Amino acid sequence: MEVRRTVPVKLDVADSDADLLHETISEFLWAANYVVDHAWQGEYKTTSKAELQRETYDDVRAETRLQANLVQNARNKAAEAVKGVVARWKHGDYAGKPNFSAPTLVYDKRCATFNDDHATLSTVEGRITAEYVLPDESRETPHSEYLFNDDYEVTGAELHYRDGEFYLHVRTKADVESETADDGNDEHSTVLGVDLGIENVAVTSTGTFWNGSEVNHWHREFEKRRGSLQQRETRAAHETIQSVGRTETGRYDHFLHTVSKELVAEAIANDCDVIAFENLTGIRERMPRAKKFHAWAFRRLFEYVEYKAEIVGISIGQVNPEYTSQRCSKCGTTLRENRQTQERFCCQKCGYEVNADYNAAKNIGLKYLRAAQTSSDGGAPVDVRLNRGMLNVNGEYEPAYEGQNGSPRESPTLNEANGDAVSE
Repeated sequence: MEVRRTVPVKLDVADSDADLLHETISEFLWAANYVVDHAWQGEYKTTSKAELQRETYDDVRAETRLQANLVQNARNKAAEAVKGVVARWKHGDYAGKPNFSAPTLVYDKRCATFNDDHATLSTVEGRITAEYVLPDESRETPHSEYLFNDDYEVTGAELHYRDGEFYLHVRTKADVESETADDGNDEHSTVLGVDLGIENVAVTSTGTFWNGSEVNHWHREFEKRRGSLQQRETRAAHETIQSVGRTETGRYDHFLHTVSKELVAEAIANDCDVIAFENLTGIRERMPRAKKFHAWAFRRLFEYVEYKAEIVGISIGQVNPEYTSQRCSKCGTTLRENRQTQERFCCQKCGYEVNADYNAAKNIGLKYLRAAQTSSDGGAPVDVRLNRGMLNVNGEYEPAYEGQNGSPRESPTLNEANGDAVSE
């Protein structure tokens, strides 16, 4: 079977080359958004790469300094995004017009060369050499397992810029024999479900909460300050607004990095092979109180968890969030009335009372493992990691036995008097 793996590699580039990469990323994003704008015209959205190539290639070449292959990669990125939106429409889901703003750039083997210790990358002014910053060769890492393994072929990469550094997410593939034993004794996988929200930025199926009150306070304060500065309508005020924006983004990024690091650590501590999130498409429509800021923060958190998890060999999954907030994770009853408030979940059938976000996190994990069990490729048996044992694909709960990894805490339930999380 074909196995694909992505290895994030930090790059060491000269300052002048870094400037060229920034310029190339900027023009690549412009090109991708230009193609999306063209595809979005009219009642029917254009998803054909060949048609978009004919209708946008000359314009993009004329307006940018991108070489031909980067123009085609930008077109492909745009076409796939529009195609994904149309697919979600067909399933009755809401999805808006794609927009690319994250500093990323797609390379293939026509516009980049990948070597053992460096890569040469096309830019708006020729190619530059980017040295790899690699871990100790004696350590067992994704780099040694995939990047330096002759069985794995490099197929391309995506350039990312974050925290003042460039990273190349190198994609590899290999044809390997199935690791599933003939007797069907498949390797066991465990899922950590994660629910994202406004009051609690993230809640896991193991009962760990990351409260969002502080970051929401920052957002309100920065909004007030921006509003006050905008009323002045002076050049100094405009420059101060830009400075405030950089400070704001830096503070959010630090917070989200911390949460993502702790989420991955939670998965490691509980021996999880997969971290499952809800699909973020249309999240503002599902959360009436969510602002554009929250949608951005959820996407950024997902991206941070994704690349941190890749480094330690943990997979990331997404599920359709439909009914995860209304379904009882204990008996499976799904009723709108079960979700009584933003914080309170109480099953109308079995009486199970628990924090609503925690209940949703368990449902997200359970939904992922059921999808994995019923997928066409079979797959290994999987369980949702809870803080007191395992919930299997049939929804059956098995208490933790002595020596089992995982938190010994009780599942958080709601105290009717004050809504605080208490032990069952």
